[in-house]
Amino acid sequence: MRTVNVPLGDRSYSIKIGNGLLPKLGVECRRLALGKRCAVVTDRTVGPLYAKAVLASLRQAGFAPVEIRVPTGETAKSLRTIHACYDQLAKHRIERSSFIVALGGGVVGDMAGFLAASYLRGIGFVQVPTTLLAQVDSSVGGKVGVNLKAGKNLVGAFYQPRLVLCDLDTLKTLPKRELRAGLAEVIKYGIIADAALFRRLEHTLPGLLRLDAKGLAHVVAHSCQIKAKVVGQDEREGGLRAILNYGHTIGHALEAISRYGKYLHGEAISIGQVAASKISRDVLGLGQAEVDRIEALFARAGLPTTVRLAKLQLARVFAAMKLDKKVSGGEVKFVLARKIGQVEFGIDVPKAIIKTALK
Repeated sequence: MRTVNVPLGDRSYSIKIGNGLLPKLGVECRRLALGKRCAVVTDRTVGPLYAKAVLASLRQAGFAPVEIRVPTGETAKSLRTIHACYDQLAKHRIERSSFIVALGGGVVGDMAGFLAASYLRGIGFVQVPTTLLAQVDSSVGGKVGVNLKAGKNLVGAFYQPRLVLCDLDTLKTLPKRELRAGLAEVIKYGIIADAALFRRLEHTLPGLLRLDAKGLAHVVAHSCQIKAKVVGQDEREGGLRAILNYGHTIGHALEAISRYGKYLHGEAISIGQVAASKISRDVLGLGQAEVDRIEALFARAGLPTTVRLAKLQLARVFAAMKLDKKVSGGEVKFVLARKIGQVEFGIDVPKAIIKTALK
């Protein structure tokens, strides 16, 4: 088992990464001195696969868990679902000393974290991510929330988990499309912070797609190390943490205009990152050879790299970007690459350059 620490003073926590960890969840939670009652929030896809093992582990460690199942998919990440969960928490008499376990992918983790942040003005929660994307990104760093029709993650909070437990065995049941989507976040870490990781991915990508255990353990741990370091320096996105949003401004807009039904998050930010590399070429002078390497790696991962937008759709993308959380003074700010492994944030980009990048 590998352990990565997220350094946040008295709110620091560990990310545990390895195989066969679900049966150990109860013991790990007991070490945190959490209350006896807890609610396991999962969805209708993950629940039938892993809820039984998680509930058994918690009971064996002396906890009294209940299970709350929510619909599957990004469209369920809404205030309507949150309200239904509040009623379930009250019905099961979840107390301030109780805690929530988020068992699932990024959608479940974001919702369960927001539940924990807001119910009874805040109770503890533990992340048990079961998708690659959640293990390398969304379960770490404390961003929790839900979507509105107007845009992605517009309602939420910064609320850190007490523990993140990444059981790599859960990736064995992950659909290939979801696995590929998770790789979009891994590739992002190479672009924003680690050229050596990017080069490694260029060589090891086929093995990762075959679920090579050693390769997956490395990329999950390394991705978490990069994110933990950034979050430790800038928890609330006052500056540096913005680099984690490379490709996300366009990606989130594509998700929003398609009503969260066409693209998985990783697919949308794949398009967004390739577009950001082209914008980086035109604004910061990123070399064309590096633009080509970025686009080629996403394509080899089986991810979309371009999008065809009619004039009205393009206008809707620009409108959605104006609602992005990184907008400042009414202007969209971009994260752009100076070179693979180094990015800059807070950059204004002319509309014409964005249009060209999306063609």
